[in-house]
Amino acid sequence: MDKSPDAFRTISEVADDLDLPQHVLRFWETRFTQIKPMKRGGGRRYYRPEDVDLLKGIRHLLYDHGYTIKGVQKLLKVNGNRFVAAIASGDLATVEALAAASHEEPTPPKAGSDEDQIVGRAKAPASRRFFSFVGGGDETPEISIGKTSVGKEDRALLQEALYDLLECKRLLDQVR
Repeated sequence: MDKSPDAFRTISEVADDLDLPQHVLRFWETRFTQIKPMKRGGGRRYYRPEDVDLLKGIRHLLYDHGYTIKGVQKLLKVNGNRFVAAIASGDLATVEALAAASHEEPTPPKAGSDEDQIVGRAKAPASRRFFSFVGGGDETPEISIGKTSVGKEDRALLQEALYDLLECKRLLDQVR
């Protein structure tokens, strides 16, 4: 017998629905303050339909889109619960409306911040200039590679790019 869509769900029902172990749901409760199941005697959890929708959205962002927990926390903080729940349901009209409403006063992104990024999206460069291989700067180069010289700033940018590539490789290896 199926429950009504408005009925509360137990942790085992939600875990089965989301194809997750129950301990992951308990862990997410510690990381996402927005998840607040009702607890009855003996600590038994009952999830409201809104909680289940939010959990579906969190799962979708973490597992299907490669967000980190910190990234999802930031999305929840900026856009709210309904935005994350709408992402999971595929309701693009609601997603766009909620995103537009929450971004009425856009704040410029901080270049070089250490905030979590969406997997696949590059970090903003620390400086807004390109490598000085062509028409180079007037600083004395520190390292020579063949006929081309690399300055301190360029080396730092190359090291950052190498780190990002290694991180991408690590994430791809996890998926395989």
